Amino acid sequence: MNTDSMRGAVTIEEVAAAAGVSRSTVSRVVNGSTAVSPSALEAVNRAIAELNYVPNRAARSLASRQTLAIALVVPEDTTRFFGDPFFAAVVSGINARINRSDYVLNLIIASDDPRDKTTSYLRSGAVDGAIVVSHHTSDTFIDRIAAAVPVVYGGRPVRERENDYYVDVDNVAAGRLATQHLIDSGRRRIATITGPLTMPAGVDRLGGYRDALAAAGLTEAAVEDGGFTADGGARAMTRMLEAGVPVDAIFVASDLMARGALTVLARAGIRVPDDVAIVGFDDSPVATTVTPALTTVRQPSYVQGERMASILLELLSGGRPQHVTMLDTELVVRDSA
Repeated sequence: MNTDSMRGAVTIEEVAAAAGVSRSTVSRVVNGSTAVSPSALEAVNRAIAELNYVPNRAARSLASRQTLAIALVVPEDTTRFFGDPFFAAVVSGINARINRSDYVLNLIIASDDPRDKTTSYLRSGAVDGAIVVSHHTSDTFIDRIAAAVPVVYGGRPVRERENDYYVDVDNVAAGRLATQHLIDSGRRRIATITGPLTMPAGVDRLGGYRDALAAAGLTEAAVEDGGFTADGGARAMTRMLEAGVPVDAIFVASDLMARGALTVLARAGIRVPDDVAIVGFDDSPVATTVTPALTTVRQPSYVQGERMASILLELLSGGRPQHVTMLDTELVVRDSA
């Protein structure tokens, strides 16, 4: 098959001419090299988009219809990725499903992509599709990835579009469930430690907390962002104590943040749950290794990973899976609330 005809007769030389750079510069860009100036990178990517150029490697993939590779893109730094049990569970589920197929999984950890390395790599035809987990409003490069290959998102996309595919839980309902448990136990000065409000999960869990308080005629005791990390949870708890706001319960939007908060409360001589009740989120291994054991909202992270991989594989095989898959959560009651 003539690959030039598959590319609509657009050549790498034409891209170079349109971008005002050399052929070798275009080659470096499409192959993900970092040895390209920011201005040249921008010019080449603009020319590629305008000319609808498909690199040779992608053309060969289109000819055979497969590269047998899938990218897992995690827009986080390595500290958060390797330190959060949520990611371990999701990746385990993805890998288990991919292992039952002919595909291999490529892991890309990219907290940002200022030189478009990730975008260039994925647009070069190196993979057939991508799974994106844990994205933020600042991760604009994800939009460029979605324009190049089929994508399935873990969680509702930051900028949701009609044809997006994603697997999520109802974080609003889950936040409401956690807060309602605290209300039902007689707590009235309820605070929350949120995840990043640049992420849909952080925004939605906060929304559920606020819905439950409003329905009960209660006001927010305090709201602090803990960044979905243990250190962030500890800092948020410290700020709350330093503010001196009376609090008798806290909905903490992840178990890792709850671990940090529990450490600060223990050092301050504040008893859980006698003085302050705590409800976490995830039901990760953290929940049963802290003292007291966490009451928490269980989300099926492993199943979420499996389902995302299954949807992407179905897409790549020409199937038509449903666009939105919502998984159930449940409250697991232990000692902290």
